[in-house]
Amino acid sequence: MTRHRPAPLVLLVLVPALLLAVLGAAGQARAAGYRYWSFWDRDAAAGTWVYATQGPSTARPSDGDVQGFRFSVSEDAKDAAKPRGKAGFAAICAGTPAREGTKRVGLVLDFGTAADAPAGSTPPDPNPRTACARVGEDATTADALASVAGPLRYDTNALLCAIAGYPRTGCGEPVADDRRPSSPSPGTDGASAGRASGDGGSGNGGPSVGLLTGAAAVAVLGGAAIWQARRRRG
Repeated sequence: MTRHRPAPLVLLVLVPALLLAVLGAAGQARAAGYRYWSFWDRDAAAGTWVYATQGPSTARPSDGDVQGFRFSVSEDAKDAAKPRGKAGFAAICAGTPAREGTKRVGLVLDFGTAADAPAGSTPPDPNPRTACARVGEDATTADALASVAGPLRYDTNALLCAIAGYPRTGCGEPVADDRRPSSPSPGTDGASAGRASGDGGSGNGGPSVGLLTGAAAVAVLGGAAIWQARRRRG
């Protein structure tokens, strides 16, 4: 049985198309950031912020806890910018005495920078706000937040989209790397929120090693197709 091989012309048309597809995927890989409100717990002993392991609708803080929210463009928990400021519970709730049957939760609300804001929007406050929420003993962080920083906005998956009405629209939307802040916002302790490591990227917003390898393989295939076409003409 005779085995038919692809015509050289077909290969010469197909290979550039595959190369463009690979390079196109490399370009799409740059849209790795997301604009959203991140949720943090304050480690009073260490004086640092720790990324919360629960969502605000399920977390149940105790009296004396401090929790924070930061609006920014981030890739993930490792990349997220921390709330700015070092206010502790004593400072935040100084004017809110303890009361039986309730608990007090200190909240830090950081609306981010102009670079983090959606197009056409401006953070309502350039500096972090603090508030002391007095809520029932069984209240969640979401309950505490709603009592002092409404209106809140959630999406259909219960993702927190807006605090104090900011931002007016959008919820965790992807943001291309070229629209991300040129320098990460400083964290609470002066450290910058860096790009997540181990994500397979080049570390500078470029395409991943896998995509570059794929592009190289397609280029080699294209060279082989051209060589075969010339050999047949000879």
